[in-house]
Amino acid sequence: MPEPDPLILTLQMDDVAFAAFDGLRRRHFPEKLNHIPAHATLFHHLPGDAPDAVVETVTALASAEHPPEVAVTGVRFTGRGVAFNLDSEPLAAFRARVAGAFRDALTAQDRQGWRPHVTVQNKVKPETARALHASLAQDFSPSRFRAPGVVLWRYLGGPWERLATIPFGGAA
Repeated sequence: MPEPDPLILTLQMDDVAFAAFDGLRRRHFPEKLNHIPAHATLFHHLPGDAPDAVVETVTALASAEHPPEVAVTGVRFTGRGVAFNLDSEPLAAFRARVAGAFRDALTAQDRQGWRPHVTVQNKVKPETARALHASLAQDFSPSRFRAPGVVLWRYLGGPWERLATIPFGGAA
């Protein structure tokens, strides 16, 4: 029997931050490959065979957290794309608690160091990415946004299916 598609946990952004990042992604990500909205991934592969248990665990952990403030700290050239770097100690601490809850189920990718970011361009020629990076870096100024919760998705081989939006405590 095939293994169920994995679950992905992303950060929910406030409306203003999401609109800005998603607008950039729609303009600069190759259209044929852009199946999903702008996002910041917390986990790439949570257990797909137990979505209800994942929702229950993440909900319990998120309910104890205040919506974290997230700093947008810079623009990163990724070789074949561009991303915005994010930083938030409360978010990193929350992610560590979720990692602890799923310790035995995490993939190597989710166990390694976490560098939060929002990718607005990927899978383009390096010179195209370099040009966008230069343009965005020239106009960049640090900013902050509030994250009201997290979103759980099922990976469907390209597109994702939204399974649950889970608010942080006090965000409902």
